[in-house]
Amino acid sequence: MGKPYSQDLRDRVIASVEDGLAITACARLMRVSVAYVSKVMGRKRSTGETAALPLGHGPAPRLAAHEAVLRQRVAAQPDETLEELCRWLFREHAVEVSVSVLCRTLQRLGLPRKKSRSMPASRSAPMSPRGAPRGGRRNPA
Repeated sequence: MGKPYSQDLRDRVIASVEDGLAITACARLMRVSVAYVSKVMGRKRSTGETAALPLGHGPAPRLAAHEAVLRQRVAAQPDETLEELCRWLFREHAVEVSVSVLCRTLQRLGLPRKKSRSMPASRSAPMSPRGAPRGGRRNPA
């Protein structure tokens, strides 16, 4: 989302239109869109305000009210997976969230997270057969 135009530009747009300049001519003169001039003038007519509205920051994080208990739980149970932590939140605090929401919350709080249980080493076949030379240059001498 972009930043609002400066108050100086807003005041000049309003003054130009109130002095009788057409909206399209004002937009061309001030190098802004016709929609911008129309919105500025419509807001001035309807509310009398000429200042830009403050920027919104979106909705509050879903787990904002539970950050303290999350910190305590992660400190007490550092090996708990995200799925287990989600189930604990639902069981103890009646808050149902997805693993991705919980993961983003823990990242924002700077807390460690474990996505899955540790698994034993893979038993797949080795990449190179035994006795095969390793990669890299060979000295031709």
